Amino acid sequence: MSDKTMSADEAVGRLASGMTIGIGGWGSRRKPMALVRALLRSELTDLTVVAYGGPDVGLLAAAGRIRRLIAPFATLDSIPLEPHFRAARQRGTLELTELDEAMFMWGLTAAGQRLPFMPVRAGLGSDVLRVNPRLRTVTSPYEDGEELVAVPALRLDAALVHLHRADAQGNGQYLGPDPYFDDLYCEAADAAYLSCEQIVDGAELTSAGGPQSLLVKRPFVTGVVAAPNGAHFTSCDPDYGRDEAFQRAYASAAADPEEWAAFVKRFLSGDERDYQAAVAAFHEREKSTEEKDAKGVGA
Repeated sequence: MSDKTMSADEAVGRLASGMTIGIGGWGSRRKPMALVRALLRSELTDLTVVAYGGPDVGLLAAAGRIRRLIAPFATLDSIPLEPHFRAARQRGTLELTELDEAMFMWGLTAAGQRLPFMPVRAGLGSDVLRVNPRLRTVTSPYEDGEELVAVPALRLDAALVHLHRADAQGNGQYLGPDPYFDDLYCEAADAAYLSCEQIVDGAELTSAGGPQSLLVKRPFVTGVVAAPNGAHFTSCDPDYGRDEAFQRAYASAAADPEEWAAFVKRFLSGDERDYQAAVAAFHEREKSTEEKDAKGVGA
């Protein structure tokens, strides 16, 4: 079996402008942020992004890399609306295809099974059909004659996902509370790149979590990237939670062009090692400020 390990930059180097790219995770939870940051370091643009959106969508929108977004939402979870997504929508700088959460899931499922669409009840009686006039309905060919929504397959040129552990061949394990459909992204894509907190020997993947935690299978993975803390600043429970202090700083900076330029210079102008070092320095400064404030209160 082949060794599929590569760097984040090598994985992104296999992508091309104009591609349709699916990004796993959910909102501000277990997003493949190290791969997104590598994408930001590249020259890729004119992308169609397919995601349960979070700061992945926000960062790419802020950098002007998204032409079209297919998503049910774009949220930071503890902050309801992703600020860069909101700004992009207000400026009209990206196209949006908004789908119900279930419709989105079944679109990925149809793509993974190489079907043109999936008939579902989700979306009936809602404004989803109004805001997406290209969606079609179908009538059941059986006696019930039920009208259903024909959700088109969400075929992907590439998928980016982040899991807790993987082996060098591309088997990926999640240890958190939810798979977030990362397996569907990989199956729906022509190529999938899996970043993980730790690369381990394949035999170790069942030592914690059991075989049912083996979410992504090697036939659907093109590349494996070791990326400790690679979901930051989103959560990767149980390894680490969402970095709320950093997320607040991110959202605050998004509100002002000068502050955002300073944020980009501080955190996103270098490589992944530079990013992680800048985050550590951010928390050291936060801790120092809190200690000074506490001493001031005590005095």
